[in-house]
Amino acid sequence: MTHHDCSREPGQHDLASSPKAHGEEETLRSERLQIERKTFLLALKENPRGQFLRITEDVGGRRDTIIIPASGLDEFLKALQAMIDQIAPAPAPALTDSIKSADYPPP
Repeated sequence: MTHHDCSREPGQHDLASSPKAHGEEETLRSERLQIERKTFLLALKENPRGQFLRITEDVGGRRDTIIIPASGLDEFLKALQAMIDQIAPAPAPALTDSIKSADYPPP
């Protein structure tokens, strides 16, 4: 029988001995969005190292994924909101365009 000496740096933990083995993830919440021809999967997950958001884009079976640690979600949201604020909104139709004179006769 061979014994393997596993030396760790100070502060490192043996994840295999924790309640969730290394690689195990628990899904806390998930959402699926269909936007045009793309499907976005948002999953709030947790593993022994903490919570994170996994965003997966699926286009015709091709998937790309980013992972954002929970500690960075506020900063990510602020940056995303700044991008949204830069998008010029479509002009709203004028109220008078949607009101027909037959529906609302003048006084």
